[in-house]
Amino acid sequence: MSELRPALVLFLLLTIVTGVVYPLVVTGIGQAVFSNAANGSLIHDGDSLIGSRLIGQPFSDPKYFFGRPSATVPQPYNGAASSGSNQGPTNPALATAITHRVTALRALDPGNEAPVPIDLVTASGSGLDPHISPAAAEYQVPRVARVRDRPESEIRALVKQATEGRTLGILGEPRVNVLLLNLALDGKQAG
Repeated sequence: MSELRPALVLFLLLTIVTGVVYPLVVTGIGQAVFSNAANGSLIHDGDSLIGSRLIGQPFSDPKYFFGRPSATVPQPYNGAASSGSNQGPTNPALATAITHRVTALRALDPGNEAPVPIDLVTASGSGLDPHISPAAAEYQVPRVARVRDRPESEIRALVKQATEGRTLGILGEPRVNVLLLNLALDGKQAG
């Protein structure tokens, strides 16, 4: 009994410190210093929520840039079911899915003979990636320009503006946030 009391007191103390005090302090610091990020990096158009800078969205209208395919279920870009397809490079189902996606992209832009960038036909590990490579954006420029009846140079300028560099100048690869690019196409500012 003499060992049980100190163990119980320590258990309660650590529960309060690590289960209540620490989360409140970290949440408070996050809200004070990084409010936008702590709240999900949400994008609003007036009072309506458009999406998040951190989670991709499905775009199927040819007048918009498409993001990476999503492997989440039951709907694409489901944040509650983040996962990849778990299909390896030798899996016939992956090859079939890629073939269908390439065929669909070619059908939307029959004059485009450029190779289809891999990130337009394969899902990311999370299934939620909001970015595509600059090459994937460039591949889609002719289709978007044609459907919107705008010069390709104007669309390329928007892609260039939406291209983010490497994090801290050395980490990762340049990338384009699809939602922000599509908002720019519609003449809207992310807010």
